[in-house]
Amino acid sequence: MKITVASGKGGTGKTTVAVNLAVLAASEMDGVAYVDCDVEEPDGHLFLNPHITSESDARVPVPVVDEDRCTHCGDCARACSFNALLAAKKKVVIFEELCHGCGTCSIVCPEDAISETTRAIGVVRQGHADGTTYLGGVLNVGEHMATPLVARVKEDITHDISLAFIDASPGTSCPVIEAVRDTDYVILVTEPTPFGLSDLTLAVEMTRTLGIPFGVVINRAMDTASELDDYLERENIDILARIPLRREIAETISRGEMLLDKNREIRDIFQSLFESIALKLKTA
Repeated sequence: MKITVASGKGGTGKTTVAVNLAVLAASEMDGVAYVDCDVEEPDGHLFLNPHITSESDARVPVPVVDEDRCTHCGDCARACSFNALLAAKKKVVIFEELCHGCGTCSIVCPEDAISETTRAIGVVRQGHADGTTYLGGVLNVGEHMATPLVARVKEDITHDISLAFIDASPGTSCPVIEAVRDTDYVILVTEPTPFGLSDLTLAVEMTRTLGIPFGVVINRAMDTASELDDYLERENIDILARIPLRREIAETISRGEMLLDKNREIRDIFQSLFESIALKLKTA
């Protein structure tokens, strides 16, 4: 079972929800994993402080041209949708950073002059923390190919993991869709601000397009109703939990501490959230 925690807007508390849910679930069952797919800015490790047991490169394919066989016809460059090849009169120049590793250039080459090698785009880490399996990826500095790294991290969600909480990047771009894809449920974390509502509408549209059931957690919730509440009611979207706006909560998070350990009221909120999602998955 895979549950993705996502958000349209950054800074809404997505990782806070993901790590606390994972640790809570691990206190009640075996085989729980926290999977940090926010590979451009991973920060789940700041809360979990995992013991890393393995680390490996994540690599993507890139073309290599055999100049002895190449006739510089230019078919490869014309076929590349990402402008990753330039066919000059005497040499084919490859821009590896633009290559998406689709292999089209090698398929269209009439001289069979293009093969593939690989290049590293980041690292994949495995470990454990607070009873959970920790999986996470870190994109290399300056690297833009986040989506293949997200896919690589998810490959480590093996059959012995019965419940994985996937922490996606904020937004609705390709790395987020890769994180959300093939999961069983999505928790969208938002906040009652105009920016939070605007970006939530995009995340809701994305999740509905993918056909995955979802609900919303309102972080920094206030006592008064907001435009966010009106939107959720109008769209018939379930509110899974409300995490109140409190100074002590913000201070706990800023110290990199788990909310479950510091606040009984918040622990009860996460307990209710976990039970609510479990019921939805059971009856789906």
